Amino acid sequence: MTQLNETHEPSLQSWLNSANLEGTDFPIQNLPFAEFRRAGSDEAFRGGVAIGDQIVDLAALNNAYLQGSLGDLLTAEAAIALAAAAQSSLNELMSLGSIHWSALRLALSRGLRAGSAHESVIAACLIAQSDAEYALPARIGDYTDFYASIHHATNIGRLFRPDNPLLPNYQWIPIGYHGRSSSINMSGADFPRPHSQMKAPDAEKPVYGPCKRLDYELEVGIFIGQGNAQGQSVAMDDAEAHVFGLCLLNDWSARDIQAWEYQPLGPFLSKNFASTISPWVVTMEALLPYRSAWTRPEADPQPLSYLESMQNRAAGGFDMQLEVLVETAQMREQGLAPHRLGLSNFDYSYWTVAQMVTHHTVNGCNLQAGDLFGSGTMSGPHAGSEGAMIELTKGGKEPVTLSNGEVRTFLEDGDRVIMRGWCERAGAKRIGFGEMSSTILPAIEA
Repeated sequence: MTQLNETHEPSLQSWLNSANLEGTDFPIQNLPFAEFRRAGSDEAFRGGVAIGDQIVDLAALNNAYLQGSLGDLLTAEAAIALAAAAQSSLNELMSLGSIHWSALRLALSRGLRAGSAHESVIAACLIAQSDAEYALPARIGDYTDFYASIHHATNIGRLFRPDNPLLPNYQWIPIGYHGRSSSINMSGADFPRPHSQMKAPDAEKPVYGPCKRLDYELEVGIFIGQGNAQGQSVAMDDAEAHVFGLCLLNDWSARDIQAWEYQPLGPFLSKNFASTISPWVVTMEALLPYRSAWTRPEADPQPLSYLESMQNRAAGGFDMQLEVLVETAQMREQGLAPHRLGLSNFDYSYWTVAQMVTHHTVNGCNLQAGDLFGSGTMSGPHAGSEGAMIELTKGGKEPVTLSNGEVRTFLEDGDRVIMRGWCERAGAKRIGFGEMSSTILPAIEA
């Protein structure tokens, strides 16, 4: 695991004032990556790094380096990483590995610090975030969604199996399924309510139409960096070296479609119509100050040996706050603030990122740079920490009253779901993920 270094120093200040403001998601200690261009333009998408309310245009910065304007700011490893990050996807950067990622991060940190001799060159490469639009950070070849919150699994299981909510394998194996990468969209991409078959429990036969029980899932996205050769598994202590960074993920779910189709092979059309991710990928190195010890309750089965390591026990977790809100059409019309539906934490995960990577490859499955994992819905142990509407409303039996008096059992057309994530504690700089949102549009008439 990468160690804390000078880039994490809480006292670091940037020459860009917006990066020093209290509560910013993007201080100099963060430096997350995205693919962007000027909004409404026909420019090529290219890599960028967030700093305060600005973006460092990495293609422009790479041109400055090639023209000799950055002096000795970049090491050889950093220069290779910068050229890769300047491209129209981050796959090549992700494939380079942690030595190159760290070298580029260190160079950017030094160049953005107050007093840097490179301020004028880098300042010429800045574009306001308010003037940008974003593309997916990488070409996502494969997408796997896990089920890593035992609280979510228990809450869901209790709806169907009150006396025995957890299936026998849950505490032994990181459960996951392969999703559809083609329907993963960037924050801001709205989508229509999906159609499929549904069957009510008391109905004689299924019907076809738009789903009526549309739901969100508050998740963390995990971008794979360096892959592994087919047939070669990744050991626990090496697993995080294969992870580039984390983002926010909303794995939209049609619960009534899911209930009819999921046996015997799991989710299908109930999941593959849309998933949404946030633009910014926060690197594993940036998150180091917020790593936490991972434990398994003594009364629970302990992981099998291939999923166990001292390193994972010591710092396998992430103290990362996760928030989900809804803004209804009526709220927008009346200028009202969105209503918080849940506040959770990635630390509630029963399985760690390292365990997900190791288990995914233990059979010889080959991961590739740009592959995406979903953590599964990150629900917590107490009321108010639910990560999905199906939990919050007890399967639709207990509707939620919103702050403006509206009532929701599941999501309605016009609802905008907003997710945020951040890490914050005394003695460290706040590290944020920005905001992710999408609005549900009416179903397209079939």
